[in-house]
Amino acid sequence: QVQLVESGGGLVQAGGSLRLSCAASGRTFSNYVMGWFRQAPGKERELVARINWSGDNIGYADSMKGRFTISKDNAKNTVDLQMNSLKPEDTAVYYCAARWFTRAKPDYWGQGTQVTVSS
Repeated sequence: QVQLVESGGGLVQAGGSLRLSCAASGRTFSNYVMGWFRQAPGKERELVARINWSGDNIGYADSMKGRFTISKDNAKNTVDLQMNSLKPEDTAVYYCAARWFTRAKPDYWGQGTQVTVSS
């Protein structure tokens, strides 16, 4: 099975930046789509960004476009999420996920990392 471990969360002031990292182990990640999701209290989990193995197919949720950047390092088996111009509404638990490219939903999830943005 695949193990995903997120890191980099914390407390930041509005307008600040954080960089989240997801370390993957246990399987090769060829043919996996990697993604970041987030879930705020009382709200549904939502997709933040996704990236394919080669890094040439990237997508973002509308509210994150222009502020967040997803990237990956296949040699290190990591996928990062650079978050800039953070807003209080970005406060959530952020999860790393991996989806086999033919699947509709993620197959593996990390434990999550808390991001809190103060106003």
